[in-house]
Amino acid sequence: MQVRAFLERLRDGAVPSPQDMAAFAKILGDPAVTDAQVGAFAMGVCKTQLDDAARVALTTGMRDSGVCLTWDVPGPVIDKHSTGGVGDAVSLMLAPLLASCGAFVPMISGRGLGHTGGTLDKLEAIPGLATALPPDRFRQTVAACGCAIVAATPDIAPADRRLYSVRDVTGTVRSLDLITASILSKKLAAGLGALVLDVKVGTGAVMQDLDDARALAQALVDTANGAGCPTTALITDMNQPLLPAIGNAVEIAAVMEAFKTGQGDFVDLVVALGASVLSAVVDQDEAACAQTLRRALQDGSAVEAFGKMIAAQGGPSNFIDRWQDYVDLGPATEVTAPVAGFVADMNAKALGELVVRLGGGRAAETDRIDHGVGLGQVVRLGQYVQKGQPLALVHARSDDAARHAADTVRASIRLAGTAPDPVPLIHERLMP
Repeated sequence: MQVRAFLERLRDGAVPSPQDMAAFAKILGDPAVTDAQVGAFAMGVCKTQLDDAARVALTTGMRDSGVCLTWDVPGPVIDKHSTGGVGDAVSLMLAPLLASCGAFVPMISGRGLGHTGGTLDKLEAIPGLATALPPDRFRQTVAACGCAIVAATPDIAPADRRLYSVRDVTGTVRSLDLITASILSKKLAAGLGALVLDVKVGTGAVMQDLDDARALAQALVDTANGAGCPTTALITDMNQPLLPAIGNAVEIAAVMEAFKTGQGDFVDLVVALGASVLSAVVDQDEAACAQTLRRALQDGSAVEAFGKMIAAQGGPSNFIDRWQDYVDLGPATEVTAPVAGFVADMNAKALGELVVRLGGGRAAETDRIDHGVGLGQVVRLGQYVQKGQPLALVHARSDDAARHAADTVRASIRLAGTAPDPVPLIHERLMP
């Protein structure tokens, strides 16, 4: 195509036709398109809001820039995507839970970004587990276990990788159209029959304003459905860590406890997301799907599917029975409450950034992660604590790091004489 003419039209405020947008998106990963042209395109999209048809064309074009997976499995192929939060390990329970109910979940996940943790980093806290699987092994694992959680290979939506690399340096990260296309191009390339989106809102989310979260959720739902993938979205609360833990190994431990108890906000959200996507591909409504999912948690089939996936990806074959032997946590220091009171609010983003400073995340892409550091047993909003009772456990590698972390925890959690008004776990549901 005539790239320069296309960019000139975009510069002048013309919304590209779906045909032109799809054609350009497919060649975004081609070296013949220069970095300057990719940057000009990103800025042009920011200045010229796309209509629904152009956004769908951008997304499908980026999807089609590389390999699109197809599946020959005896059940529906479904998945979930989260916009990122703190203590959010939903994927680790949801993928095997759906697999234990007859679905197949080829989950292509990412690493930590800023204060939000990454599913791949959490999984790699399990000794021996590999997330960079060759395509044939990925397919075999999904077919045999019902699920696999892996990193994207270079041939999955290469246009997104190219565009993503210039968005930060060109100040175009927060474009609704570019965020939508980036998220969905990789997910749709996995060959899904249905998708559910978990759009976070609150102090620990990328989107801290409900209107912004709603706009992103609506764009994602409209675009995914326009691309032919039945998709729903839940806008969920991120004003506190979803799990009472932040980190990598510490979240693995918390997930294993959640498998055991089958209770809490974390499990409730897993079931809600699972019921939403499962009901799109089976002849059951969401309430019936939720009951099916709860039974799979209670009878142990979900955690067995998790163990099977871990072994298939190179982890210990006896992980679900001996997980305490494999989860290596740093030394724990208790952070106590300076006064008595109700947990009135907390700065979840500050807590996530603290874990990054401890070494549990990356300040730069080349940083190595310490999987054993983080926060555990974090108090919940509305909980009453006495003076001297614990607010959290800090897992750190030095006494000095633990002291600094304790100061941040106390500064990030506000105690008050009255309990706060309860905040819903799920703010809104968006359907096609």
